[in-house]
Amino acid sequence: MFDSLSDKLEIVFKKLRGAGKLSEKNIKDSLREVRSALLEADVNFKVARQFVKSVEEKAIGTEVTKSIDPGQQIIKIVYDELKQLLGGNSSPLAPIDKSPTVYMICGLQGSGKTTLAGKLALKAKRENKKPLLVAADIYRPAAVKQLKVLADSIAVEHFFVENKKPQEICKDALEYARKNFIDLVIIDTAGRLHVDEELMQELKEIKKIANPDELLLVADSMTGQDAVNISEKFNQEINITGVVLSKLDGDARGGAALSIRQVTGCPIKLASVGEKLSDLEVFHPERLASRILGMGDIVSLVEKAEKTLDLETTKKLQEKIMKSKFDFEDFLEQMVQIKKMGPLDSLMGMIPGAGKALKGIKVDEKDVNRMLAIIQSMTKEERQNPRLIDGSRKKRIATGSGNSVQAVNQLLKQFQTMQKMFNNMSKLKFKGMPKGISFS
Repeated sequence: MFDSLSDKLEIVFKKLRGAGKLSEKNIKDSLREVRSALLEADVNFKVARQFVKSVEEKAIGTEVTKSIDPGQQIIKIVYDELKQLLGGNSSPLAPIDKSPTVYMICGLQGSGKTTLAGKLALKAKRENKKPLLVAADIYRPAAVKQLKVLADSIAVEHFFVENKKPQEICKDALEYARKNFIDLVIIDTAGRLHVDEELMQELKEIKKIANPDELLLVADSMTGQDAVNISEKFNQEINITGVVLSKLDGDARGGAALSIRQVTGCPIKLASVGEKLSDLEVFHPERLASRILGMGDIVSLVEKAEKTLDLETTKKLQEKIMKSKFDFEDFLEQMVQIKKMGPLDSLMGMIPGAGKALKGIKVDEKDVNRMLAIIQSMTKEERQNPRLIDGSRKKRIATGSGNSVQAVNQLLKQFQTMQKMFNNMSKLKFKGMPKGISFS
């Protein structure tokens, strides 16, 4: 989402590094370009102006450390200000420490409220809590059914009463929750195409009945400044406790994420980073600031790996690589695991320096899926011993995977290259390598 902004900021910092030393003039010139980059990223103009002013005040008069070049000093100041702009520190959700704890979700139609309800329910279930999804959107066609499908997909309870108003449904749901030892009630409220008085009045009445521990607004990151304006309006009317940014994995300019906290004063608590119910993350200002500045987010990458990858399988794979026994079976197993972690472009953005190193190279999910289809069309014997794959087998594999023989040949050639690389790694002697460091 922040690729364009990151690229423009990198150009600014590169100029400063070439300047040799900081001066009031080159700081002001650089920050003028930073302000322009922020505005192009759809950051609120008042927020952009205040941000640049804060950076300028800290940068001008800063004692230049000889061991750090000017560009790095400005990056540090910009990083600190970006982190503050995004909220400083992460803001946790209200703890599920009473029965029932209530989370109420609101937002405009299409912002991702119902999907968020499902994601919160899955999160609670994984924490050994008992959630209840309440369908309080009786206006949107299929809204109740959508929530029921989500509830069934993760095996949690769903609550809805026919021919009742949303307020009455919520009242009945809370009574049901108290009698059935529900830990968390998640209320999916109705949205509209725009903010209107009728919507706000209904939300106020539900809020009064439910007395929610969290009143979360879902803001669509793809709508830019509209998301900021909507957040401000909802906060004025019903005093939201936090914002959840949906579609943060999209290709919009990202200005909403950089403006909402400053404009509304409400913390961004969560970020929805994909369509799967597991694609929900705590919003960490410092990590997003790091990614915007091209410094990666290795902490989030490691957390994703710990949650997704089978570490025992990964360890066995490492041992096979070092013994030169890596085959298509291993490759397939690892690729399936990595794909569970999320879009490959997103993962690359978390690796420090990867954005610059892979500049202009697009990680195409279709190519990955094509490669997996070819491997899955092989027999187990062929995956374990690719040398068996002759001309007739290539034709069968190509037909079975919906690809050409040329595509099969290309994959086999790439795999041979990979095997040679791993074979060379296994032969190397790493003198002075600290204990605990391994290659995988």
